[in-house]
Amino acid sequence: MTAESGAVEPGALEPGAADLGAADLGAATAQSPASPTERRLHFLTPLRRAWVPLAAILGVAVQQGENLAEWVGALSLVLRAVALVSLVLVFGVYGFLSWWFTHYAVTDTELRIRSGLLFRRTAHIRLDRIQAIDVTRPLLARVAGVAKLRLDVIGTDEKDELAFLGEEDAGRLRAELLARAAGFTPAEAVALGEAPERELLRVTPRDLAVSMLLTLSTSAAVLGGLTAPVMVWWFSSSPWAAAVALLPVLGGVWKGTGGRFLTEYDWTVAESPDGLRLDHGLLDRAHETVPPGRVQTVRIVEPLLWRRLGWVRVELAVAGSHNDVLVPVATRAAAYAVVARVLPGVDLAGLVFAPSPGRGSRWVVPVWWKGYGLAVSEDVFATRKGRLCRRTEIVPHAKVQSVRYSQGPWERAFGVADVHVDTGANGTVTARLRGAAEAAGLLHAQAARSRTSRASARPDRWMS
Repeated sequence: MTAESGAVEPGALEPGAADLGAADLGAATAQSPASPTERRLHFLTPLRRAWVPLAAILGVAVQQGENLAEWVGALSLVLRAVALVSLVLVFGVYGFLSWWFTHYAVTDTELRIRSGLLFRRTAHIRLDRIQAIDVTRPLLARVAGVAKLRLDVIGTDEKDELAFLGEEDAGRLRAELLARAAGFTPAEAVALGEAPERELLRVTPRDLAVSMLLTLSTSAAVLGGLTAPVMVWWFSSSPWAAAVALLPVLGGVWKGTGGRFLTEYDWTVAESPDGLRLDHGLLDRAHETVPPGRVQTVRIVEPLLWRRLGWVRVELAVAGSHNDVLVPVATRAAAYAVVARVLPGVDLAGLVFAPSPGRGSRWVVPVWWKGYGLAVSEDVFATRKGRLCRRTEIVPHAKVQSVRYSQGPWERAFGVADVHVDTGANGTVTARLRGAAEAAGLLHAQAARSRTSRASARPDRWMS
């Protein structure tokens, strides 16, 4: 338990309400055309909608397996055929009506999505609040030639989506929405089309596979997945108990190995006027965008066995977005070149990290205290932690929302303290185990740096 004191608020949180208030909605309506053209989703979308009642029927069938077999056996062949046709008709009608009552329209100020069969829902997504639009194509969608649009909107935790659109229609709509979000007129937005891009980095499948094999957490997960069921079988003498223990373990192992490989396969980073574009996936292809100016924190991850090869992984914290990987694996020079596009003017190679003072730190956190470090430059606040897997977190001064000083009783006894820097992505970067006097000075100095940087920072804007 720690006591926190000396909190300093260098600035208010960035605006983020995605839902329109009454005044905003009235203004948007006044500026929009009286009757914007409403469009429907792709005609194959009802097939996706039909899975909802089908899943419900399958769930009941699994739960009532024995009774269902008796009921079906008591029916004649004709009645079975009628029941099957009736179910197909019900699923088809449900999917068709769900598709028929779903519309979307683009006005001068917002994207409007109306949906719902029994309970109507209308989403008003202001164009100036859109910060990223991702195009995802699951395997079956790729076969059918359709795609899904997922929209990151400032101030919302969940993404609104349009599923499904034709691949060409999805690309055109994405380009139009981004252009309108940048301030272009409707006619200009339609004429601009997809912004050009320039490839910065591509991760080969070989490098991705080798990096996963050299990750200690992956090896530990595989070893645990093989050992746990055997141990359960040994102590319980029950193969069923071992199978029950095996299923969740296999799920965890797959997520960290095969699932990750499929997701990060053929990872490509490209630069465009609307941000950095990320394309990846073997079965399900995803086309994501890192919005300009919205990156709050950059994390450089260096597993132990990667260091001899000079490899790193780059992760992000983006306000209002779930995109958290920028580069799954790359050489340090290549990764730093990509990060330079996200944090212009920041020289990561030039950061000099000062270690924690050994006199008090070694007693507060034995052995691992040597992994902590701090670097502060004109542009960023950076911390380092970890000895086996080193993690370096970099926060631009302009993205700091608040700074906090904390010192527990054990830390107070040895004259050290922590300084916490909070960002707009609900994250915190902590400079651990600094000298108490240094931490107190760092608290006020960082608050001043954040105020100054925010005042001179460029506004977040598309197509800049």
